[in-house]
Amino acid sequence: MGNAIIDAAVTAISEKLGGQSFDGSAKFEINGEGAVIVQGTEVREATDADAADVTMSADTETFQEIMSGDLNPTAAFMSGKLTLDGDMGTAMKLGGVLS
Repeated sequence: MGNAIIDAAVTAISEKLGGQSFDGSAKFEINGEGAVIVQGTEVREATDADAADVTMSADTETFQEIMSGDLNPTAAFMSGKLTLDGDMGTAMKLGGVLS
């Protein structure tokens, strides 16, 4: 706990959700840093025990570019900077919230 990258990710995703409830669950793994889970209105640091409908993985730079709006999540996926494991529909819904 207490990882600055993960803490910033939780804050950024929470702000983008703006109190909306996310339909489903998604885990965002930031390579070498940890993971964040989004479930309903909850955004928090994820543990290995947390299961999600989809798991997305990217490096810190890619994640920060997506959060800042400099990189579209779909473009990140198409270019191989973002990988998905699980339900593509859930990933697309989260991508819509984040972009």
